[in-house]
Amino acid sequence: MLDRTSNAPELPPEIARRRTFAIISHPDAGKTTLTEKFLLYGGAIQMAGQVRAKGEARRTRSDYMQMEKDRGISVSASAMSFDFEDYRFNLVDTPGHSDFSEDTYRTLTAVDAAIMVIDGAKGVESQTRKLFEVCRLRDLPILTFCNKMDRESRDTFEIIDEIQENLAIDVTPASWPIGMGRDFLGCYDMLNRRLELMDRADRNRVAESIKLDGLDDPRLADHVPPRQLEQLREEVEMASELMPQFDHQAFLDGTLTPIWFGSAINSFGVKELMDGIGHFGPQPQPTSAEPRQISPDETKVSGFVFKVQANMDPKHRDRVAFVRMSSGHFRRGMKLTHVRSKKPMAISNPVLFLASDRELAEEAWAGDIIGIPNHGQLRIGDTLTEGEAIRVTGIPSFAPELLQNCRAGDPMKAKHLDKALTQFAEEGAAKVFKPMLGAGFIVGVVGQLQFDVLGSRIEGEYGLPVRFEPSQFTSARWVSGERQAVDAFVNANKGHIAHDSDGDIVYLTRLQWDIDRIERDHPDVRLTATKEMMS
Repeated sequence: MLDRTSNAPELPPEIARRRTFAIISHPDAGKTTLTEKFLLYGGAIQMAGQVRAKGEARRTRSDYMQMEKDRGISVSASAMSFDFEDYRFNLVDTPGHSDFSEDTYRTLTAVDAAIMVIDGAKGVESQTRKLFEVCRLRDLPILTFCNKMDRESRDTFEIIDEIQENLAIDVTPASWPIGMGRDFLGCYDMLNRRLELMDRADRNRVAESIKLDGLDDPRLADHVPPRQLEQLREEVEMASELMPQFDHQAFLDGTLTPIWFGSAINSFGVKELMDGIGHFGPQPQPTSAEPRQISPDETKVSGFVFKVQANMDPKHRDRVAFVRMSSGHFRRGMKLTHVRSKKPMAISNPVLFLASDRELAEEAWAGDIIGIPNHGQLRIGDTLTEGEAIRVTGIPSFAPELLQNCRAGDPMKAKHLDKALTQFAEEGAAKVFKPMLGAGFIVGVVGQLQFDVLGSRIEGEYGLPVRFEPSQFTSARWVSGERQAVDAFVNANKGHIAHDSDGDIVYLTRLQWDIDRIERDHPDVRLTATKEMMS
């Protein structure tokens, strides 16, 4: 487990000011809108794009794939870097759709904290619960933003209770809402004793903030009607008695989450949340690796690939590896060792992202996320160092839940299909298995929507129509064990054996019975549903 104590080693100022975090939520909770407003406050964009607007205005900054634009959902995690006050924010937006949860899992290995966005009317939804579990596995500090308070919402205590019960985490209110729906006026900032009022007239304007001497300050009556003021005082008093105070160490340990209430579409509550990330969010943390952990204050540069995205720019057949810097001060042009191949790589064109816009990165520090354009040398899980043979660990690959046969519309183009599928496998967009017997490929994904995305990307990027057909197999397991035992197992089960894109042996299953049978007949062979992405 990583040490997240606030008395960790003193970091160089440039590293200490970095805040690297992901936003997680159920689809439609307002994550993309919140991302937009972050960029707006960071001065990275002049005008927030409306997710609900029509045509071009609907193209939000963090969604760059055509399919995302067409469907209005985020299906690939994208990274954005920008300054906010004294901090450097590295924000990783993640797919909210459960069919793309594996991309999200891997993204969470590259951040130091997460913002959980929940819808004030719906509370904790299924996908939120799943993603939260991953954060819990990594002890990630979590900040919660309860969105859409300008619409009819659930009772505030009910929302907090639901988070505490469903997610087994203590909740402390950082702000308290005044009214809801049409009566929503704003919030009382409990951490800074301020009244924050929402401006309904201009959705891109920061609302008014009034410093108070607590809830007994007579100036409150100038802004809040008597009935709502009485309710606010009662509720805050009750909340202060029933809920824990904010404890920074408990937050860093991942056992306590502060919650802010707001309305991202009205730019309300966003700045307070950003202040919270800056003031309380963890500095860049150590990275788990073998044979030793990497500390962010080490002078030598190291980093690891947590995502590969191909053809972000369809005009250039490009392929960009997203690299989280783990230590040191990287400068453009540096030569780093690619640990898996043991070869040096000159990093001459690294990029910083602002969604699909990018600029050359002249430098980067531990905590930053940079993109390295490459022609397939870099894969998910790869480690880059200044020479030391160190391997970052804990980046998972999961067994697919749906398998289909994939065939080229034109049989003469089977070779092109091989190339396209290999690329998508290395990108982590799908698992691709080559059966030991018979021709063709079997493609495995977590959710049905991934087949649609793959089909449209293969056609769009390779000019190659493909069809997916049902497979007799329903899941896959990676095979490991002593060489002799594995060889005997493979020979006895050729009809079920395939190789993945790394050449590793995979056992394709139809029923749970297949797995039970192997455990009984081949006790020396191990079948696993996850594979660590090796570097």
